[in-house]
Amino acid sequence: MHIDALLAPLAEPLDISAAQVRAQIAPDSVLVVLDDDPTGTQSVANLPVLTRWERDDLDGALATGAPAVYVLTNTRSLDEDGAARRNREIVAVALESAEAAGKHVTFVSRGDSTLRGHFPLETDVLAAEIAAHGGPAPALTLLVPAFPDAGRITVDSVHYWVTGDEATPVGETPFAADATFGYSSSDLREWVAEKTAGRIVASCVFGLTIDIIRSGVDAVEAALRSLEAGTVVAVDVVEESDMRVVALALHRMRDLDVLLRVGPPYVRAHIGQEIAEPVRAADIPFAHDRGGLVVVGSHVPLTTAQLDALKLARPETKTIELDVRSLIGPGREAHLDAQARAAADALADGSVIVHTTRELVTGADGDESLDIARRVSSGVVELVRRVLAIAPPRFVIAKGGITSSDVASEALEIRRATVLGPMLPGLVSLWQPQTGPAVGIPYVVFAGNVGDADSLVKVVATLADGR
Repeated sequence: MHIDALLAPLAEPLDISAAQVRAQIAPDSVLVVLDDDPTGTQSVANLPVLTRWERDDLDGALATGAPAVYVLTNTRSLDEDGAARRNREIVAVALESAEAAGKHVTFVSRGDSTLRGHFPLETDVLAAEIAAHGGPAPALTLLVPAFPDAGRITVDSVHYWVTGDEATPVGETPFAADATFGYSSSDLREWVAEKTAGRIVASCVFGLTIDIIRSGVDAVEAALRSLEAGTVVAVDVVEESDMRVVALALHRMRDLDVLLRVGPPYVRAHIGQEIAEPVRAADIPFAHDRGGLVVVGSHVPLTTAQLDALKLARPETKTIELDVRSLIGPGREAHLDAQARAAADALADGSVIVHTTRELVTGADGDESLDIARRVSSGVVELVRRVLAIAPPRFVIAKGGITSSDVASEALEIRRATVLGPMLPGLVSLWQPQTGPAVGIPYVVFAGNVGDADSLVKVVATLADGR
């Protein structure tokens, strides 16, 4: 569908500022965002992010007074048992830490804007664990997967992927064919029914539509308060102000606890952050003079197009290829050793691109595909770890959700970091590591499915050339 035909019947968006939202936030409130891969930070700035969740980690993050704290769970790379266990661990520690700090926590399950991930498992586990620790059962679960900056919007409960002038229902895109988290429904109400195997029928999912949202905060609050406890709410979003209206309504409803399952930008709207300007090269601290390391693990078509564009724009840049079949086969160690040494040597002369072969190797089922993805990702991690020990690069860019998570927590050993801001408007997060061997090495978290063909070129230019 042409985007104009989709949007033409809609009422005009309301003029709601970030400052209006900030003014309504209770001083003792904090969002704890369980981010299923690190790309969820791409829409926010100046917030703490943790890759570990011991009590000291949460205590330190809450002590900053930040309105939101990100905890990197990386559960999109785990099976259901592993994802459930990790969510339970984090909730238990976060509740203890919040009680000690005098904070009221709203838990946010950050998922993919193209609907991949462990739903409803993660929100079910969060609700059960909150109750197990004596907290109130969440009255509502709000689904807000929209990511307008990246062309993902929701209208009349149907979730779309917008490219150019065309809005495609997300169930008709390659993302819906994901080997592990695939689905067929584009209407979020039907998607909930599909993902819950009918436990929640589509007619019981409430559509918080644009016509309600653009009628104002009062209308949204009234609609939400009219719902039965436990209702799942599919939230329409076309632009930032739509999310701010919903956020204002929720801030008024402090007497009700809710769960949020969201795409990247909703947290920004909820805490009243402005849409941050991209970080400038002059604002980025560098500790090393070598070239930068660009690590590409994602296999989605957009990532491959961005990789091709980078090679074309910077033909002098050394490219090191990691063969996927070698990484999952008996020649793994020799292959990693040779490629790591080649990458470290090349950093003396400029930036280096490391990417896995573009062949997508999958297993017989979702669990086997996840296992292959983990083995490949661990190979990428090991290469980065070896390069870091030999020749620390000027910067590191990791492309892809699982890749960027594992590179952050395992290769660079980042335990705590600060999200400085986006490298592109609303997209692509720049972290400043606070711990580990990567201190002084700017780290860019670059999702596989965002931006356009030249986005990776632009980010590398800012970091490598200062422009």
